[in-house]
Amino acid sequence: MVKQGVVPDELTQGFWDAANEGRLVMQNCSACSRLQNPPTPTCAQCKSADNLEWKEMSGKGKIYNYGVVYDCPVRLLQEDQPFNLAVIMLDDDPAIQMYSHLPGTKPDEVPVGGAVEVIFEATANGQMVPEWRVVS
Repeated sequence: MVKQGVVPDELTQGFWDAANEGRLVMQNCSACSRLQNPPTPTCAQCKSADNLEWKEMSGKGKIYNYGVVYDCPVRLLQEDQPFNLAVIMLDDDPAIQMYSHLPGTKPDEVPVGGAVEVIFEATANGQMVPEWRVVS
């Protein structure tokens, strides 16, 4: 599935640079030890702007829920319809949720609660993005 290209900005550059290296990172506040995604200019908990850093994640998670997309408005994704769109909770912090197409998993064969691991796939402009693969 070819994905639409991603153009990093100043706030997200660290996330996308790590993805290009095959690493999953989240913004972390070293003042209050809070992970947050998406990244913001200040910590959502303590409001610190000076203590934000990128912290590497384990790359493990669980499928919280999913839906199947049958009529996608994004042209690059239309030829792959239907496809899964799953919500993934990170094992590092279940409050952090990400979305995935679950490459290799057939539509409507998603094991809710099942374990997943991060993989990285290229977008149309070459930027790598995290996706999730079901593990047995």
